[in-house]
Amino acid sequence: MPSANKYHLSIGLALAIGSSIFIGSSFILKKKGLLKLADRGVTRAGQGGYSYLKEWLWWAGLLSMGLGEAANFAAYAFAPATLITPLGALSVLISAILSSYFLNEKLNIHGKLGCVLSILGSTVMVIHAPEEEEVTSLDEMERKLQDPAFVTFAVLLTVVALVLIVFVAPKRGQTNILIYVLICSLIGAFSVSSVKGLGIAIKQMLEKKPAYRHPLVYILVGILVLSVSTQINYLNKALDVFNTSLVTPIYYVCFTTTVVTCSIILFKEWSSMELGDIIGTLSGFCSIIIGIFLLHAFKNTNITWSQLMSTVAKESSLPHREIETSHTLLESMEDPALVYEEDNILFSQ
Repeated sequence: MPSANKYHLSIGLALAIGSSIFIGSSFILKKKGLLKLADRGVTRAGQGGYSYLKEWLWWAGLLSMGLGEAANFAAYAFAPATLITPLGALSVLISAILSSYFLNEKLNIHGKLGCVLSILGSTVMVIHAPEEEEVTSLDEMERKLQDPAFVTFAVLLTVVALVLIVFVAPKRGQTNILIYVLICSLIGAFSVSSVKGLGIAIKQMLEKKPAYRHPLVYILVGILVLSVSTQINYLNKALDVFNTSLVTPIYYVCFTTTVVTCSIILFKEWSSMELGDIIGTLSGFCSIIIGIFLLHAFKNTNITWSQLMSTVAKESSLPHREIETSHTLLESMEDPALVYEEDNILFSQ
């Protein structure tokens, strides 16, 4: 790979990691702000209230998320979406670690193991992800957006999102965590695609090309504003109603799956990948999902390393005891006195 591409890839990775740090911290700040409002007895965001707009902690979280999204925005201009998006797992780890310190949400041994698996999965995806861009100009982007496969995909996402927003969320949003998270994730596919296109436009303007004259730029800006505002609204509802340690990983899995699928259809970043790299990328993503599952499926299970080791030690001694018990039983069965006594008891009844 040319040195220029390696340089761009390194910049994209650095921006993605910085983005994860800011975004992971933003969940904690926003949750702290929402909890303060709940203690005051005001109308909560999950019930349609907007009092969080007066809370400075929530604004600090929004600023942190804005910085993270800005770094993420820039990262998409230097590296493929298939590589940048899965690195959002780092924000899950940061959020889980910080929530254990600032929100008193415990991180047990399963959670720590899940963090390790997520980091390993992210590393595998970085190694096997595509390193070259497929779309380099707004004209190419416009042709990609008109592809029948992407148009079908976009229409399907829009219909499902509207059904969830209009019919499902008002009835089941307060009891089913997937409703709000799915809305954010589905809309997120449009925001990432818009960011990718705007990143290409910025690169063209830096090359002194009049990209701002292209009408696609303003269409992408409009889609980005609409999609991001919708995501923020429903993410606030999810954070207010449900535990942060549940919202963050589920949102990551749904969002990443949607974005990677969109990237495959729109940018066709996997078309130049070898089979081994495709398998490696999928394996890394599965490792991340398993890690996140371990991180939160057993979050209420209070298991320490010492308890685990003592359990293993006890189980390792069980076969020896079973053998001793078996020998004792056989010896007892061979005792004539015992057999005679048992026969008398049996027939006397």
